[in-house]
Amino acid sequence: MIRRNLPNALTCGNLLCGCIGVVEAFHNNLLLSCALIGIALIFDFFDGFLARILKVSSAIGKDLDSLADMVTFGLLPSIILYQLLMQSIPDLLGIWKAYPAFIMAIFSAIRLAKFNNDPRQSDSFIGVPTPANAMLIGSLPLIVHTQDVFWKDLIINTNNLLILTVVMSYLLVMEMPLIALKFKHFQWKGNEARFILIILTMVLLITLKILAVPAILIIYILLSVVENLRKKKESIGNQ
Repeated sequence: MIRRNLPNALTCGNLLCGCIGVVEAFHNNLLLSCALIGIALIFDFFDGFLARILKVSSAIGKDLDSLADMVTFGLLPSIILYQLLMQSIPDLLGIWKAYPAFIMAIFSAIRLAKFNNDPRQSDSFIGVPTPANAMLIGSLPLIVHTQDVFWKDLIINTNNLLILTVVMSYLLVMEMPLIALKFKHFQWKGNEARFILIILTMVLLITLKILAVPAILIIYILLSVVENLRKKKESIGNQ
């Protein structure tokens, strides 16, 4: 009984991080909210990993995982965006411009619903995963806090934040396969894109630190495009 529910316990840890993160974000403690996203990412990785190792995957666990992700990686990033938009708006007359931040929460819900019902996403993702999007949004307050005024002016800008909201909301549900770090084996052949992504991620994190997060997402999408073109070429060649 305990063994079967260990992955669900980790998923609940993810959800708890999201709930506390939402409260802290509404109190404008954005750095703490971002840290909680980071902790939740660890829970989110190990709940699925543990379920596969223990062979206790279930429909309830899958649904629970999506519900937790909706709070932590859907709602919480939208609230962080809302607070950043509020900081960028100079007067109360413009506060309505902050509400589009919640478009991201809506598209995150659509993304998660599609994931639960799309058999194509066993070996790859269709659209940017909500945890990856949450990492990007969660990096913004950290960049503002740790980098120079150039980055603060770039991020705490109403138009830039609204554009980011629209672009990332679209990328969440776009019909394009993206690399999933799911290894059937650990040989180089067949895993080239995965290994390249991992290596580049490590190099960028060491050299750029928190600034690496937006760069990693861009590289992730570009590598996925290249991988899709490679697979398409191979498919045409085999016909």
